[in-house]
Amino acid sequence: MNFQKLETIIGYQFQNKKILQQAMTHSSYANEKKHGKAGNNERLEFLGDAVLELISSEFLYFKFPGIPEGELTKKRASLVCEPSLAFCAREFGLPEFLLLGKGEDMTGGRNRDSIVSDATEALLGAIYLDGGFASAKEFVLKFILNDIERKSLFYDSKTILQEIVQGEKNKTVQYVLAGENGPDHNKEFSVQVVIDGEVMGTGVGHTKKAAEQKAAYEAIRKIKQ
Repeated sequence: MNFQKLETIIGYQFQNKKILQQAMTHSSYANEKKHGKAGNNERLEFLGDAVLELISSEFLYFKFPGIPEGELTKKRASLVCEPSLAFCAREFGLPEFLLLGKGEDMTGGRNRDSIVSDATEALLGAIYLDGGFASAKEFVLKFILNDIERKSLFYDSKTILQEIVQGEKNKTVQYVLAGENGPDHNKEFSVQVVIDGEVMGTGVGHTKKAAEQKAAYEAIRKIKQ
């Protein structure tokens, strides 16, 4: 695996190359290679999760000085939730560098939000251990907390669309499954969002929920235009 390419993409050179490899090592690969539990990325993920919570909390605290604690908590949850982290990771190509067991890889593990999101947190944990808090913060600001207005809209799109429609009397929102493609272990769902009988958006995703969010996002963009 060419981890030098990953270092170039993220703009951080590891002193300890082994910790980067461990961050990309899923338990299925560690088990297959008989590396034991210490050889996978789960401990780094645990650490990265805590580092991400602190950095994102500080960021939101200063960016939104007038917002109360409850709203800040909601914002943080939407920005660092599993689908959001997986989305951020795909934007800079992280899945390409995952070390997965053959079975996990063949059954679509490289596309699975949970695996990609955990690896993102593990990578953050590795950067923190290798280069300290400042390097970890730079990574988070560059790849996770960038363009947060668009990301907030995307991850709260179903809620936002519901609020828009509720403002107009008697309008209803329905999500209709339009199709399924691919084998059971790696399905893609196509969902349409229908408002008062009119298709306002279509989304495709590896889960129905992800497809619904994409459809809602498309509908909001259409309404705002």
